[in-house]
Amino acid sequence: MIRINLLPHREEARKARRQQFYALVGVVLVLAGLIWFLGFSILTGYIKSQEDKNAFLQREIAVLDKDIEEIKKLKEQIDSLLSRKQVIESLQANRTEIVHLFNELARLVPAGIYLKSIKQTGNKVKLIGLTQSNARVSALMYNLDQSPLLERPQLIEIKAVNVDKRRMGEFNLDVFITRQQADAAKPAAAPPAKKQ
Repeated sequence: MIRINLLPHREEARKARRQQFYALVGVVLVLAGLIWFLGFSILTGYIKSQEDKNAFLQREIAVLDKDIEEIKKLKEQIDSLLSRKQVIESLQANRTEIVHLFNELARLVPAGIYLKSIKQTGNKVKLIGLTQSNARVSALMYNLDQSPLLERPQLIEIKAVNVDKRRMGEFNLDVFITRQQADAAKPAAAPPAKKQ
């Protein structure tokens, strides 16, 4: 009978399988490395692209912030100019107010009252004067209340004083000027509709 020794053949087959296994592991490692490198490259590209977009947005935001600051400065200048314009308009509207005030006071002050001081602060006018009797101050207050230019007379004080050896009353009262531009600024009322 013939005997065949298969041991070297088996050993060679094992060796071949081992080599195939190592080659397969090497190929898998190479493929894994390649996949990792490709994934890393793609992610790095996305990150770089997003960083570029973020940097662009930051630059544009900085430009817009500068524009917003300029707009704020312009708004402040506009508000300042508008407030100046309103002051000028109010001065323009009321520039003849003092003339009308003196004309009105000359017309309204009854005989027997002498004005010593007239002081205007805003739309409030403080009158200080001398009177021969309290009734004349009452008449003055009534006249001031009836005036279209003046309103709300308020007697602050009246006291007895001696002037050139004559007994008189010294009074102190406030009255308010009716501002003309308030009436001019109100829109005119629409005429009522005719009923049919």
